[in-house]
Amino acid sequence: MAPSGLLALPFLLAAALLRSSTASPCRTSCGGVQVDYPFGIADGCGAPQLRGWLSCNDTSGMFLQTPSGAYKVESVDYQKQRMMVYDPSMSTCSVLQPPHDLILSDVQYAIMLPSEDTVYALLNCSMDSPVVNRYRYLCLADAGGHTCDELYGSCSAFRIFHMSSNTTAPACCFTRYTTLRFMNMNMLDCTHYATFVGSDQGRGLRGIEPLDWNYGIGLSFTVPPESGCRRCKRSGGTCGFDTDSGANMCLCPGNVNTTGECAGGGLADGGDRAAPGRRILLMALCLLLSFYQTI
Repeated sequence: MAPSGLLALPFLLAAALLRSSTASPCRTSCGGVQVDYPFGIADGCGAPQLRGWLSCNDTSGMFLQTPSGAYKVESVDYQKQRMMVYDPSMSTCSVLQPPHDLILSDVQYAIMLPSEDTVYALLNCSMDSPVVNRYRYLCLADAGGHTCDELYGSCSAFRIFHMSSNTTAPACCFTRYTTLRFMNMNMLDCTHYATFVGSDQGRGLRGIEPLDWNYGIGLSFTVPPESGCRRCKRSGGTCGFDTDSGANMCLCPGNVNTTGECAGGGLADGGDRAAPGRRILLMALCLLLSFYQTI
């Protein structure tokens, strides 16, 4: 009779095989924020056009990587195709910090833009600022009924601008991201800025004090052509791409990749590659079962 330890080996191998065949090849969340197509954390996950856009730190959360630095991802709504990010160096109603321009790459600008309800408040602008003179039309009349004077008067961080002025409060401008895309803060001749989302779950900013505004940047993104992503997901796979060629792939459980869909509970059809470790487990399990039939 075989020892009890040996009798348990087939079951242990089967459990390991099951784990290898059901584990997702791509990370599905970071810092409590869901990660799904077209985004991905690990190289080869998500859409190839968005390669390297996101990074994850288990302590501080998920970050959007741009040419101007990393922005903390607060939330992602995949149905509305909207991401909310926060710039740690941005000024708010209670904190005054040096300006930090948001710079997007050409690809990022084509796929993901600050949403129309994201408002930039350019603060402490000089009388020579372009948005005070020639490009005054780039400024909104107000922000949900709120004015520059209200920001200077009610925000502790911005009150210093009003106090340092001998006469009236310095000029400011509520505008959109397109203004800052073509003119940086030095060109605009404004010392600070703050960004906030004006919709606030559809209620707008009316009746909401500046201290309670939703400070951050709302980004509206478009999903690149799926190339079979929905079919891949329905088969139990994860949408990704080949890290060498950039071609779209269906990443199946058990480290199996295919250009189509997963099949047979993670075994993909049509030129699939099974992981060596999984093949070894299968061979070992078959040998053990054959051995037990002889004793």
